[in-house]
Amino acid sequence: MKLKIDREADALYLTLDDSKIIDSEEVSPGIVVDLNDENQIVGIEILHLSKRSPRLNARALQFETV
Repeated sequence: MKLKIDREADALYLTLDDSKIIDSEEVSPGIVVDLNDENQIVGIEILHLSKRSPRLNARALQFETV
């Protein structure tokens, strides 16, 4: 899994799988999921990140598994 924040595009992209992206679908305004050939979600893009989370500190992101 990979997480990329593009400050210039004001977007966050979460890669779940390295499968080839066949299709993309906007599931909510500014939320796009990328799908592989088996119609599985392989990536999620969140646009307008600063407006959605104005207090987000991209330099201090934490990762937690349970």
